[in-house]
Amino acid sequence: MLPGVRRRRTPLCLAIAIAAFACQTAAAAAPSGQRATRVASTPAASASIVPAIREKADGSLKRFYASRGFRPLWAPDGRFGRATDTLIGYLSSAELDGLKPSSYGVDELRSLVGQARGGDPRAVARAELALSAAFARYVQDQRRPRDVGMIYADRKLKPKKLRTETVLRAAAFPKSFGDYVADMGWMSDQYVRLRALAARARKAGASEQEMERLRLNLDRTRLLPGPWTRHVVVDASSGRLWYYEAGKQIGTMRVVVGAARTQTPMLAGTLQWAILNPYWNVPTYLARDDVAPKVLGGRSLASMKIEALSDWSASPRTLDPGAIDWHAVAAGREEVRLRELPGPANSMGKVKFLFPNKEGIYLHDTPKRDLLRKDDRHFSNGCIRLENAAELGRWLLQKPLGTAKAPEQAVPLPVPTPVYLTYITATATDAGLAFRNDVYGRDG
Repeated sequence: MLPGVRRRRTPLCLAIAIAAFACQTAAAAAPSGQRATRVASTPAASASIVPAIREKADGSLKRFYASRGFRPLWAPDGRFGRATDTLIGYLSSAELDGLKPSSYGVDELRSLVGQARGGDPRAVARAELALSAAFARYVQDQRRPRDVGMIYADRKLKPKKLRTETVLRAAAFPKSFGDYVADMGWMSDQYVRLRALAARARKAGASEQEMERLRLNLDRTRLLPGPWTRHVVVDASSGRLWYYEAGKQIGTMRVVVGAARTQTPMLAGTLQWAILNPYWNVPTYLARDDVAPKVLGGRSLASMKIEALSDWSASPRTLDPGAIDWHAVAAGREEVRLRELPGPANSMGKVKFLFPNKEGIYLHDTPKRDLLRKDDRHFSNGCIRLENAAELGRWLLQKPLGTAKAPEQAVPLPVPTPVYLTYITATATDAGLAFRNDVYGRDG
């Protein structure tokens, strides 16, 4: 049980503002050969687009455009540029997202944009509003979650249906709208990479079985937020972690994740605490299968830097190891709480990062550096061992991690940060689409 420290929040920054939209890199480019559609850019035409949008917009589109003075989003200077062509390219290939291109009226969009070439403000307004409506529907459909086994330890992170105004306001927020659309900035980097891989795999003649497995991976990654949300992603297939903020990947590192027997679950929660100089609570099965046999073989708890406790409360009593029936513990007839004392050899290393969850999962430092150098890093009891805990801690705490002499010193994070544990087996190689070993058997 953590100390009752009152968490002080920092002012909401750009990434947190956009997180309301995502709550939940370069994208597959628009088909080659497409050229930006330009309309006449005369002062009279540009000035008259605003009243034309004001006249034609209604419902949620009207609310969005009213919030920006009815200025156009797709044709800010009276011209439809690369964002328009990129969107139409996405909609034309929406089957890569598990969606139907026919749902978005691609031919009608092309026709409306074509009619706007003459510079008629009313034609520009019609195309502008149609593009925004199609874009909002596409983003809403892309981000609609599938049931892939994700556990939401923080219910606020469970994806909700996005409102049209929310989608458009998030899109209008970044400095470059064209880059936002080109990078598919509303989706995770992992999703964007897999979508591009799906396009190449389909063109190369991948089998339906391969494409179905790839679609399952896409469904897992569509649950992840885009890079404008401050968050951490851990992939238990590749054994890698990434963290993002303000539209950029800030860092990445190797991690050790759960073994096949003790899998790291698909889990979403919010990191809230850094625990310096931590204890390690020994899992019950390890107390039974590892520690108890060693004690029966003559080892002492003290030599293993472990102590026995009366219960799992915040203030347990220390038990005399000699009073414990270790034969019963080894046989599974009795359970005992054991914890490893802080120190250089502690399994948690110097720090662990907590996010409330019933699975008992957290991120932590590790003294066992050799496992991080292996290609296959499925060795843990389910928690995530970090290659560079100090680096991640500096980002989470917004200052160097520091040290502590007393055990289990809790430091609240100034900005609680979502963390997503996922499982992405699909990958790209020089030969094309490939899949990592399905260690957890989740792709079947």
